[in-house]
Amino acid sequence: MSGRRNEILREIGLGPLWRLREAPPFGAGEPAAEAPDDTPPATPATPSPAGAPGAVARADAISVMDWPQLAEATAACRACRLCERRKQAVLGVGDLQPQVLFVGEGPGADEDERGEPFVGQAGKLLDAMLGSIGLARGRGVYIANTVKCRPPENRTPQAEEMTACFPYLKRQIALLQPRLIVALGRPAAQVLLDAEVKIGAARGRVFDHDGIPLVVTYHPAYLLRNLPDKARAWEDLCLIRRLASQPAA
Repeated sequence: MSGRRNEILREIGLGPLWRLREAPPFGAGEPAAEAPDDTPPATPATPSPAGAPGAVARADAISVMDWPQLAEATAACRACRLCERRKQAVLGVGDLQPQVLFVGEGPGADEDERGEPFVGQAGKLLDAMLGSIGLARGRGVYIANTVKCRPPENRTPQAEEMTACFPYLKRQIALLQPRLIVALGRPAAQVLLDAEVKIGAARGRVFDHDGIPLVVTYHPAYLLRNLPDKARAWEDLCLIRRLASQPAA
């Protein structure tokens, strides 16, 4: 194994020189210190049930959007109450013809400020994890979240919020056509698999999402606080590398 690979493994906590970096408590998306929000309150959103005619028509409209239309619709979205305190919606970032699509939970404070997913401490860890298997942000990789607006205080997105936002993620998957989808954490896994998921039982297996292989692993923010599971995460990374390198069907 090369010296560079050893450096990367040490960075993600799998080498002898690993030191736990101070990180905020784990929540939805990136862990980040709560910042004062002086954004004026927006008019309350009025979400519709997933099966309501308005929600169905909205999902149908999103299902035929191209990237510019999808970005515009996400920025203007008011389908759930997360829009009320956001600074901006965070659609995603990366290669538009990716080998792997990584899906997290939702934006944190840094992401809400910068408009890009995974830019805090968990993002640094994710970048190191990608590097350890020969991938990089924007090169063979696209990164998105289950919800595009920051949940208050970085809490886990609620079911109705993820339901309202799922048409955007579904359209992203259709446009990207990744070779592999990686669900980072339980909420992302449950949204993508439409089922109750326990990470310990799901990791190491290959699921199917509309014909695309899907694997489940820990969210990087969780790994920052749970040292023993980093070795298991490395096993997941090896599986991701093997699946991503397989020829497209």
